[in-house]
This record gives sequence, C-alpha cells and structure tokens, in this order.
Amino acid sequence: MKVTIEALQQTREDDKINWVTAGFMMAFHLGAIAAFFFLSWKALFVSALLWWISGSLGIGMGYHRLLTHRGYKTPKWVEYTLTVCATLALEGGPIFWVATHRIHHQYSDKEGDPHSPIDGKWWAHMGWILMGKSLHQDTQTLCRYAPDLAKSKFHLWITKYHYASVVVVGVALFLIGGLPFLTWGLFFRTVFGLHCTWLVNSATHSWGSRRFATRDLSTNSWWVALMTFGEGWHNNHHAHPVSARHGLKWYEIDLNWYGIWLLKKVGLARHVYRVKLDELNEREREKLAAPEPEPVSV
Repeated sequence: MKVTIEALQQTREDDKINWVTAGFMMAFHLGAIAAFFFLSWKALFVSALLWWISGSLGIGMGYHRLLTHRGYKTPKWVEYTLTVCATLALEGGPIFWVATHRIHHQYSDKEGDPHSPIDGKWWAHMGWILMGKSLHQDTQTLCRYAPDLAKSKFHLWITKYHYASVVVVGVALFLIGGLPFLTWGLFFRTVFGLHCTWLVNSATHSWGSRRFATRDLSTNSWWVALMTFGEGWHNNHHAHPVSARHGLKWYEIDLNWYGIWLLKKVGLARHVYRVKLDELNEREREKLAAPEPEPVSV
C-alpha cells in the first residue's frame, strides 16, 4: 500500500528516537542486568516458565501462527488465552503485531519492509522499534492489514491495554518472590524474549541455509529456532507462510508445532494446515516428469 510505504519511509527519514519506547527498553535492560545480583533457582524456573508461556504459547502459537497466518483454528477462548499470553512478551498488542508482520511478508526485504537487514542489521534487530513510531500510532494502516482483528472488540481492547498483563504479572511476582522473582521473571525474561524474537528479523534474514528459493533473504537457522521455539526455520516459513509447522524435517525442532499438534489431539485445534516436505518433493517430481505441451500451429 502506498500509504504504508510512505509512512515507513518517513519514519526512517525522521530518524528520531521514540523516547517513551526507548525509556522502557532501557529500564528493562537495566532490570535484566540487576537480575544477576538476585540469582536463585526458583527465580530461574519462574523465568523459564514465563518465557515459554509468553514466547511459545503467546508469540509463536498465538500471535504468529494463529492470528497472523491463520494456520489453524481454535475456540475463541483458546485464541483469547494465547493472545493474553503473547502480551506478556511486551511486543505490543495483537493488531500492531499482526499488521506489522503481514506488512513484512508483503514487502519482505524490499522497500516497505518494517525491519529488513537491507536497511542495516541494527535496524532489523531493534532500531525499527526505537526509531519513530514503528506504526504503533498508524491505526489506519494497522486496521487495513488486520481487518479480521479490528472487528473483534476483545482484540481492540487488548491492543489498547496490552501492557496491563505485564503490570499484573510484575506485581504478582514481587509479592510472591520479591526482587529475585521480579528481576528474573519480568525484566530478564522479557529482555531475553525480545532479543530472541528480534533475531528472527535480523539473523534469519542474514545468515543460515535456504531450502526454498524465496523472493527474499529468509534463511533457516537452527540456533534461532532453539531460542524461539521453532520460529528460526524462517525460510521454510516464508516459502509456506500458512503452514502451522515450520520445522519440516524430523531434526528441525519446532516446539510451537508440537504445542499446536497437542491442541489438535485434545480437540482444541482444527483445520490445521501443514506442509509436508515429502509431498512437496513428490509434486516437484511430477512436474519434471510431465511431458512438455506440443506447440499449437496457427
């Protein structure tokens, strides 16, 4: 969309730091450093649990594979639960996240991509968040790219108040476990999770292997996949965006897919779209074996 590209270009031309976002990022990073002065096994366990809840159930299974690409369907209460889990990652509300990611797929590594390493690896990793408004206030563009969510009162409300869950969890952590729980369960866990997600934007569009010849720079990265519960199989994903499974080989560990598979087994997920590599290879072989059409004489 012309409006979208102009908005993104203006953001980069202004090259201004969003001090509200930058201030929160700085505070959370300082809190993450402080966590090492309050180390405890219980705090580490709480941190790991919340990292999985926010990063896998929330971002991977919820925001990405369910809301953005609709790779599967769930009852509304499951969709809403996964959405709330995602807000704990401090990556914005669902309409912002989904719209931004859909724009990324439309303009991937081209003019208009919100976070391509073509504009610099720092920009792709976190510069796009810190500079300008990062589309947070561009409600017209956001609703254009997420019309399905814009019709939902729940998603509109939680997009507006996405920070509320972080505040509630932060207060609960402090009341239950004091500074160790707060610094590890909120600050360190959030900062670590943010950088893991940002690596999908920067690292998996810069380094890795390519199984599919996509029209972008997407790659598969096993170490990013381990840090993001399976999101690092990014070339697989860009080749088949709707597929609920990103790790197409048995050794491509994809914990988000295992979670979706489990939901399906217990009857909480349906219409699960999954690409199978052997079927893709079979179709390619059929294309190669098909006879060339004879020229038609006029």
